[in-house]
Amino acid sequence: MRAIRENILASIVTLIVVVFFFWALIYPLSYALVEAVREPIVELVHKGDTWQSLSEKTGVSEKRLKSLNPTAVGRASVPAQASASVTPPPPENFPLVIGHTWTLQHIARIFDTNAAQWRWIINSLLLAAAVTFFCATISYPLAWLQARTSFWMQGILGGLLLLPLVMPPFVGAIGLRRMLAKFGTINLLLTDYLHITNEPIDFLGGYQLWGCVLVMVLHFYPLLYLNLAAAISNIDPALLEASKSLGLTPWQTFRRVVLPLSWPGLVAGGSLVFIGAFTDLGTPLVFGYQDTIARQIFALANEQTDNPLAPALVAVVTAIVLALFGAMRWSSARIAAGGGVKGQTRAAPRRLSPKMTGVAIAIHLAVISIAILPHLAVTLNALGQRWFLTPLPPVFTTANLSEALSSPLALMGMRNSLLYSLSSTLIDLALGLACAWTIVRGGRWWGRAIDSLSLAPLAIPGLVLAFGYVGAYAGFYSKSGAIVGVGVFLILSYAVRRLPYVTRACVAGLEQTPRSLEEAASGLGATPSAVIRRITLPLIWANVVAGGILAFSFAMLEVSDSIILAQRPQDFPLTKSIYQLFGNPGNGDQLASALGLIALIFLSVSLLAAAAFLGKKWGEMFRA
Repeated sequence: MRAIRENILASIVTLIVVVFFFWALIYPLSYALVEAVREPIVELVHKGDTWQSLSEKTGVSEKRLKSLNPTAVGRASVPAQASASVTPPPPENFPLVIGHTWTLQHIARIFDTNAAQWRWIINSLLLAAAVTFFCATISYPLAWLQARTSFWMQGILGGLLLLPLVMPPFVGAIGLRRMLAKFGTINLLLTDYLHITNEPIDFLGGYQLWGCVLVMVLHFYPLLYLNLAAAISNIDPALLEASKSLGLTPWQTFRRVVLPLSWPGLVAGGSLVFIGAFTDLGTPLVFGYQDTIARQIFALANEQTDNPLAPALVAVVTAIVLALFGAMRWSSARIAAGGGVKGQTRAAPRRLSPKMTGVAIAIHLAVISIAILPHLAVTLNALGQRWFLTPLPPVFTTANLSEALSSPLALMGMRNSLLYSLSSTLIDLALGLACAWTIVRGGRWWGRAIDSLSLAPLAIPGLVLAFGYVGAYAGFYSKSGAIVGVGVFLILSYAVRRLPYVTRACVAGLEQTPRSLEEAASGLGATPSAVIRRITLPLIWANVVAGGILAFSFAMLEVSDSIILAQRPQDFPLTKSIYQLFGNPGNGDQLASALGLIALIFLSVSLLAAAAFLGKKWGEMFRA
């Protein structure tokens, strides 16, 4: 009887989760992909044509014609003598859509080497490759030092390495713009103080690409660092000892042993970095770098007329990202088999000598010093007054903070973000618990299906999902007098994108909870829901709270969905308000930095709370 009840509960949970994922992820994504391979069949409207005559001519019903051409309905005025119930005919020379046909020409156009969109793809791939390369260069020595050695202040320095996670890259880019300006901090140091160059370098003109690379590297390297640290710690120490006894130098050991065995972690973390950089929208927007695929999809999504190039670009991005995500999942599955030490006693970290301890600390401090540049830039920009032609603000003030907090746009953004994020987090908590229970306790085919489905949002960039929402749901929230506002779809988007955090946190808790306690409660006659409420939840509450905090805090600072979907000021979330303030003349960048500083403080407190609840499981939330 108990097994039957658990199977029924697992089936109900699976059905609810599948329905949620269909409307929140599968339908909008498929809508965008279908538009990429669909071509409208057009019939030109001639003088004297009516809906009835056009229906007879084309063989398509009037109702179908009107649904295919909503902009044509009512464009012409009704004659005065006509009945008020008469639908106006379509305008003369209007390109009337009478159906659709399938085609791959729009996708094929993207790969025309003479077309602008080919340059967008190449630039985005080069940008993502450069970011991934520099992240790997930074992360490998840090991961080795943290996973295989022991030195003074190791824990504190390891925690500081994760500081970039508390700020969205586009907020850091706003602050760095001021430092990289023609007469900003960097140029003033190079020309007036260090005398390295006589003329200022135009970082924001000719070097926009490298500005984007810098900001993205400083934000994304912790993702690769965490995955590499996990992979390196799983390398069998006997292999390292064998290489040493065979006389291999440290470089040969790295090239022949460490690199091949840590490859799964490199691919897993590198894929996350590559996907993040490839689809990042906020940083190119702030730096004014137009030639990226994310920037162009954003521009096409805001066009008033349908452009088939937009869904074609979305389809190409989705294909590239899914291929990378598939490689990431495959590599992650190999970590245990690639020289791992699961079930064995790990070798104790090697204690570094005083000299090498100094080197390790110097490496950490160098990376941390550069990594906090965006945080420092945002803080200085928010607190500085009349900051121009000086390396640092001559006067510090809280006037920008006060002005930002008193701005109706900022207040509306904070209120909306709190509402959207809290609502999406409640959805994530309910669904995350259900998914985790089905994965760990349900087992069988539906447990594996839910496990794969719950990770699917990691493979879909927010940019792609937001474009799908615009195509699939804009008709519901953009009409005048619409009952459902865009906030509902922002909540839906936030919920599905942050669900993996809650699910992974709850799965980690359930895997550490003895099933015998639940079986004992069931043996005493408790129903499955009572067992979950009275036994399971109290045992994993710390994981649930930590997952909820992560989902809430990252939803508060979601960028792509917020910028693309929210078009009216009354709907703006916090990140869209920051972006709008940044575009204001005068001190717009300082007001945006002030609001970004508030968001930075909020997210820092949230992540510290999550880390306190998760303990050593903290880093696993960001591993592939």
